[in-house]
Amino acid sequence: MCMSAEVSFAASVVLGVGGIAIARIAWQRNLRYLPLAMMPVFAAIQQFSEGYVWLGMTGDNPLEVIWGAMGFMFFTWFMWPVWIPFSVYVLEPDTSRRKPWFLAMALTGLLFGLLLYVPHGFTTGMVVVEINNQSLAYENSMWLDFMMPRLLTNTIYVALIIIPPALSHYRHMRHFGLTLVAVVVVDFALLQYAYISFFCLLAGLATLHLVYIIWINGCARECPELFE
Repeated sequence: MCMSAEVSFAASVVLGVGGIAIARIAWQRNLRYLPLAMMPVFAAIQQFSEGYVWLGMTGDNPLEVIWGAMGFMFFTWFMWPVWIPFSVYVLEPDTSRRKPWFLAMALTGLLFGLLLYVPHGFTTGMVVVEINNQSLAYENSMWLDFMMPRLLTNTIYVALIIIPPALSHYRHMRHFGLTLVAVVVVDFALLQYAYISFFCLLAGLATLHLVYIIWINGCARECPELFE
């Protein structure tokens, strides 16, 4: 999380407990829910990684910063653009005409995520973490800035994580898409000084919306033949 190691670790515990509990329900109820159920768990690991970034920054330990930041950016740059469209693809009814498009977006996210993340492993100089207004800023660690404007990178990224749930067959997933829209608006309107870190915090908390969807078995009401 953005403010301190203690807050990051606390957020990790909350998301982890919620994610593990709902993953068990998804496993027992319907495996179509499982990719969604794993998202709070992934968000927990990401927040745990950022806690280590804080420990490294405040303890003057560059190696701890690098390892924590690489873990944090794995989910930021690589995991989310792939996993969100993939989760929607798995949940979507097989008869849906949109299902192949969700798979195409997941594959696009895979390529995009690799381009965003992999270069950071070539040299530690690509991993730049600063403290800006008492928050962690990763804005100078964008390798694709050498290939395209930052605005285009951000636009592709946001499209990959918002469009799939927004076009889902299920009303509850479309509502989750609106939750992500709210996260993006708040982040870019109010938190520009460390928008990457804040976005991941807010998006992580937004995954608790998925806990609610799976808990009430919301998708079963719209497609009972898949959720009997």
